[in-house]
Amino acid sequence: MPHIRVEYSANLQDSIDVPGLLASLHKCAISTGVFPQGGTRTRAVRVDEYCIADGHPENGFVHVSVQMGHGRDLDTRKQVGEQLFAALTQFLGTTYIERPLGISLEIQELDPVLNFKKNNLHEYVAQRHHVHAAD
Repeated sequence: MPHIRVEYSANLQDSIDVPGLLASLHKCAISTGVFPQGGTRTRAVRVDEYCIADGHPENGFVHVSVQMGHGRDLDTRKQVGEQLFAALTQFLGTTYIERPLGISLEIQELDPVLNFKKNNLHEYVAQRHHVHAAD
């Protein structure tokens, strides 16, 4: 875990490299050492219907929601948020200079009882790394 969801306004489709942004955030999350590679999921959703600030059609937004498992202390959650936000704002730096843009990121801790999951990705990731290490 975490689940990293990037929402962005459709008017940014041609202004930002969405796959590159996802890769940057994904790599950053794993590099914190807080999350296992096999549990990290990063995805984007283009939002076609929105109204931002004064409603001007050039206004854009990128909002990142990070959901993580319960139990990490506040300092750890804050550190992760700061690192991800730094990666996010660095990636969007040129776009931020060139157009009206709101950038935000939030951290949410999942309920320890009402969070259900089943995951065999850890084993597959480990096998792939073992195979590549042997090459």
